[in-house]
Amino acid sequence: MKKLQKTLFLLFLVQLSFGQTSKIINNEAIHFSLKQKKDTIDFILVDTKTDEKKPIFLFCQGSLPIPLFIQPEKEEMWMFGGGITNFDLDEIKKHYHLVVISMPKTPVVVNEKNLNESYCYIPNSNKPDEFDEEYVTADFLENYEKRAKLVLKFLKKQRWVDTSKLIVAGHSQGSKVASAVSLNTKNVTHLGLFGANPFGRIDQRIREYRKKADKKEMTWGEADERTESTYQMLRDSYDFNKLNKDPYLLAWKSFSKPFINDWLQIKIPTYLAYGTNDSGAELCDLVPLFYIQHSKTNLTYKRYPNLEHNFFEVNEDGTTNYDKEHWKEVMNEFVKWTTK
Repeated sequence: MKKLQKTLFLLFLVQLSFGQTSKIINNEAIHFSLKQKKDTIDFILVDTKTDEKKPIFLFCQGSLPIPLFIQPEKEEMWMFGGGITNFDLDEIKKHYHLVVISMPKTPVVVNEKNLNESYCYIPNSNKPDEFDEEYVTADFLENYEKRAKLVLKFLKKQRWVDTSKLIVAGHSQGSKVASAVSLNTKNVTHLGLFGANPFGRIDQRIREYRKKADKKEMTWGEADERTESTYQMLRDSYDFNKLNKDPYLLAWKSFSKPFINDWLQIKIPTYLAYGTNDSGAELCDLVPLFYIQHSKTNLTYKRYPNLEHNFFEVNEDGTTNYDKEHWKEVMNEFVKWTTK
């Protein structure tokens, strides 16, 4: 009986060490789950086997509760993976194990009926604008950083992981997560920032109001009113009582701090890529000035003319041309940079 108990205990430890996971989804990725007291951290390794030892490439996806896999009603399941299907996956996998973490409190696979028009997970299909309440309370920077660090800690112990190099990259909101992880994790060797806003999140609203007033799309009075409303929202996010009542404010608070301050503290090679038609990232033009002023030489930057936030081309009338995308080119340039 004691021998059986010992065997079961060892099996239990093995199960914990592997995050109580490991199943292949859609013959495209291995799904892992790390069980925590109040959370389950799901993530995928974009491969179906681990017979080759390679460094980790952690890609931090942007905002919104979009699942890693989508199951249409009448078609085959397909992988979204935080947008990685826009990349040249074979090129990345030549060098790295590509890993993507699921959004908090969001199922890894979601049926089409529980997605709104933006492919966001909604518990109630009759309420397409209402996200899961647990997701809303978990949607803040410090939580994303914590979850990513736990995943990296787990991966570091795996035999198929080469720990001599660790790539952390993120797009949009994910760039902020990647920044926080790189600043506070010793073994990250390369940081990639795509479509990032060096001054946070909320400032974009204020800049857009000014632009609309300049173009006479709204009056300066309206712009002033909306700007003041934005200031008030940020004030509310620092008010404990209001934050407790409206937990969505926590995301605005945590993601609106100036990230240029973090970047200037990071010593590892940092790569910044953005499109010139990306209003959220337009202040990236100023970033090299800060690096020069602080005598820092670890920044590589790449500006892509006439591309928007997701690296699609922009038509003359300002609309996005979804037939002309450049994510593969953008990401391959970054991967090439990491291998130099």
